[in-house]
Amino acid sequence: MSESTPAPGTPAKKPRPDTGPVLYDLPSAYLPHPAFGLLHLPRFIAKIRKHLAGELPPPYQRNFTRGFDGFLCLHLGVDPQAVIAAVRESKSEEELTAKLKALFPADVRAAKWNREVVQKGMSEMGREALASTKAKMGIADRDDLRSFADMIDFDEERID
Repeated sequence: MSESTPAPGTPAKKPRPDTGPVLYDLPSAYLPHPAFGLLHLPRFIAKIRKHLAGELPPPYQRNFTRGFDGFLCLHLGVDPQAVIAAVRESKSEEELTAKLKALFPADVRAAKWNREVVQKGMSEMGREALASTKAKMGIADRDDLRSFADMIDFDEERID
């Protein structure tokens, strides 16, 4: 089974424009990290692991350490390469959490970041970019997809 093939027993998918391989096993951007409460952090860590294993397909490489990954690192005041190094060097989740605690500021301002994540795409400029993305995906009529995190969940079929 390739990374773009859903697990056996998964319902048939609606046709969609080919956007390349889809990683159905990445966490949602809406999932908070258990130690920090930061949305998207578990997803960034999972993408880093795929990148380090040479398993991150081109559509995901395009925004790797940019997009939400970059915005999260900017929010925390850390270099994305330092997060990648922490993941690479850690032998366990506990060790990774300890390395990230040393790397991140004492106050990660989770509420501020989480609000930003769920609202990406809701500013006037963001709504225009979101509308353009939806049009390219052939779903311009989807008023229920209001943020870029929604679009990620739609593309990875967590939202019908």
